[in-house]
Amino acid sequence: MLKSSLVLVAFSLWLGVAPCSASDSTFKLAFPNHAGQLSWSAEGYKIIQSSAKPNGSEIGIRGRNAVGTTFLGFLFLIPEQAPLTSSKCRDGAMDAEKKSSPSLKLQSTSEIKTAGVLPVSLVRYTASKSDGKTMYIVRGFVATADICGDLEFYSDSPISVDDGALKRVFAGYRLDEKYTPTFGDVFLYAQILYREQQFKAAGPMFERALTLLGGNSAKDKVTMTRVLTDQAGMAYGISGDIPKARSIFENAIAKDPDYPLYYYNLACADAEQNNLAAAQKHLREAFDRKANVLHGETMPDPTTDDSFLPYRQNKDFWRFLESLQQK
Repeated sequence: MLKSSLVLVAFSLWLGVAPCSASDSTFKLAFPNHAGQLSWSAEGYKIIQSSAKPNGSEIGIRGRNAVGTTFLGFLFLIPEQAPLTSSKCRDGAMDAEKKSSPSLKLQSTSEIKTAGVLPVSLVRYTASKSDGKTMYIVRGFVATADICGDLEFYSDSPISVDDGALKRVFAGYRLDEKYTPTFGDVFLYAQILYREQQFKAAGPMFERALTLLGGNSAKDKVTMTRVLTDQAGMAYGISGDIPKARSIFENAIAKDPDYPLYYYNLACADAEQNNLAAAQKHLREAFDRKANVLHGETMPDPTTDDSFLPYRQNKDFWRFLESLQQK
């Protein structure tokens, strides 16, 4: 199946959902299947990397500002160490850090206590980079039950918990242990898994997002259902579970027979199972409906698709694939 055909335009199509962030400066992380949300505001930072664990126990993002200060934000579960506190989470993380970084020099620890919210345990330290230069780090931990949030800022220039910008960040740093995951949280988690090529884990996550799908309009819901179903089926197919991918696309066609990518991806499943007659049938049906692609989406070129490339020496089949581009 053609991995590059993944349609990740869905957040812009789905009103009110943005990846990791509610605005340019507010960042939020949540689990897909467990209560809890970590949030903070940091002016001038843009997300440059994201990660997630296949079992739904950890999500993280990396952000950077114009002067090179970087943050790492992680929300993760540690059920074996529950009940957690902010200081317990900090101490556990720092013990591991000291073992992996002998050059670490602790400079200070402190705690922010605000009525009605979980305390934030802070630590400031330095460590030597591989080039021998000093890296300056400030980290804040907030934890309860089996949940821990870890927000780290690091820079080649000295930084401190008393710096105005960082002080504001940690003053508003929150862990809401009662937060219930929404459609957007699950969809984001699935997207990250897919981008990291963890396809086996991404498939069930896209399916779970489908169960949480609401909508501002019937048209929005149809669009998002198509996107999520397409991604779920492709994730299963790329991971090697062709029967599951086939089942998803066949069921989708029964409910929504006008969307061409369902037929296209079913043809990919046919080809993976060496059924070229069925693949040709489904490709014809896909290209007959090419006018129904989503806004901003185009029909894939089957002559570049990994599912069909093994049949390049089959002249009749390849001519058929080439002819589809003329339709």
